[in-house]
Amino acid sequence: MTGGLRWRMAAVFGVVALFAYLAIANFVPKEDRVVSGFWPDDGLRLGLDLQGGIHWVVGVAIDDAINHELVFVQENMREDLADGELSTIEIEVQDNTLRVQSSDPADLARARSAADDSGVLQESASQDDQVEYTLTDSWTQEIRERTMLQVLEVLRRRINDPVRGIPDSVVTRQGTDRVLVQIPGGQIDRGRARELLKSTGFLEFKIVKDRADDEDRLKARYPDGWPEETDVVVERDPETDAVVSAYLVSTSADLTGDYLEDARVGFDQQQRPLVNFRFNPEGGRQFGEITEQNIGSLLAIILDQDVYSAPAIKSRITTRGQITGRFSSQEAADLAVVLRAGALSVPVVIEEERTVGPALGQDSIEAGVRASVFGLALVLLFTGIYYVMSGAYAAIALLSNMLLIVGIMSLFEATLTLPGIAGLVLTIGMAVDANVIIFERIREELRGHKTPRAAIATGFQKATWTVLDANITTLITALILFQFGTGPIQGFAVTLSIGIVTSVFSALVLTRLLFQIYPGGRTVPQLSI
Repeated sequence: MTGGLRWRMAAVFGVVALFAYLAIANFVPKEDRVVSGFWPDDGLRLGLDLQGGIHWVVGVAIDDAINHELVFVQENMREDLADGELSTIEIEVQDNTLRVQSSDPADLARARSAADDSGVLQESASQDDQVEYTLTDSWTQEIRERTMLQVLEVLRRRINDPVRGIPDSVVTRQGTDRVLVQIPGGQIDRGRARELLKSTGFLEFKIVKDRADDEDRLKARYPDGWPEETDVVVERDPETDAVVSAYLVSTSADLTGDYLEDARVGFDQQQRPLVNFRFNPEGGRQFGEITEQNIGSLLAIILDQDVYSAPAIKSRITTRGQITGRFSSQEAADLAVVLRAGALSVPVVIEEERTVGPALGQDSIEAGVRASVFGLALVLLFTGIYYVMSGAYAAIALLSNMLLIVGIMSLFEATLTLPGIAGLVLTIGMAVDANVIIFERIREELRGHKTPRAAIATGFQKATWTVLDANITTLITALILFQFGTGPIQGFAVTLSIGIVTSVFSALVLTRLLFQIYPGGRTVPQLSI
């Protein structure tokens, strides 16, 4: 045995042994891995269909996003027309339509010109004193795509938050206005997950103009109605949902959470939970100006129209602040997650909900394992009977291939799903196919009266490109499935892709090495194939 062969043996068997180690570690209970020295701690993860969990289809209120855009255009038009007399021009947004009305034809013409200059409006209806506009088709599509991307990003950050989120969850787009959310885990707190999902997370800071114990008492102070451009927000007891304070604030926020950089759970001197937040430099500058000008006033901290707290401003505050309120440690932690992830641009609603129990997942695992073992046993039996000693080489390569697949998935902490197990079963047949091609090539060379050593070398040489061509085309298909598929399709594509790569390695490298070990350079009268 030459020195070069020894190095190849050490390298190939070392790679197989490493991934076999990672594969076997998955079958050691997690709590025993530290004691026994097994690594990694996480390894292969199970998907929703194998360990149970929650399956949601979430609808996104695209119409609200379109309405918000029309309100933005409305404000711009008002600013553009502000240099003239606006008393006869009325601009309002309703039902995704911007309506411009004026009794003065000259003013209506000015409004039409401002609408045309916006570049995003198209006229949908008109009368003598009124014109209705909608967003252009191209801009509507732009708003739709932008809204979906924002919702996807925020939900992914919230649900997969590294501190308080739910790891291994899947958040992906489904159709034009829906999001698929899959949260694995048989013991999921559904209520907490639902709150993380549904909270829009729109944070506002507003200076309090007036305060009372409830809305009725506050309303009694304003018999002629609320002052212009003001609104009433309330603070509720989280346990009873009763109103504990009502605040009169401006309709527009003095500062929003758009400048928020971080949010963390903390505790005050009485060990009551609170949320520490930090602004970016621009937000800190604006917050400093607001607090400096309103020392002694109350500052309402509002999330999704609910007041969490309204502390008195005692001094100038810049980049750092606190949110205190009547909430538990868990509620404070969830609030921090929502603030860190950012605000949803539009509301979302759960349209479909399915719960997969862990017992059903265990049945799927057992059925998948039985199918894999049964398929593997049949393939090994066939190769052993049909190819004799060479069949034993194929069996070694096939078993090594299975260990390589599971080991690689464990190394990258991939998620195994039920379609992934189907991909694993399919890989068993594809893996032995490469060996069959090689063995039949060797048989052809033997029938041409070549020596076993020459037949092996020529057989591998001629079969290499055939094996690569077949597997590369399948790999391309698997990559396309992964790119454009969702959820289960991606799980199947991942397992299949890894299986293709390891199958080529097992057939062209490991099996070739076994033939180099025996018969190797020996002169044998007949090759067992």
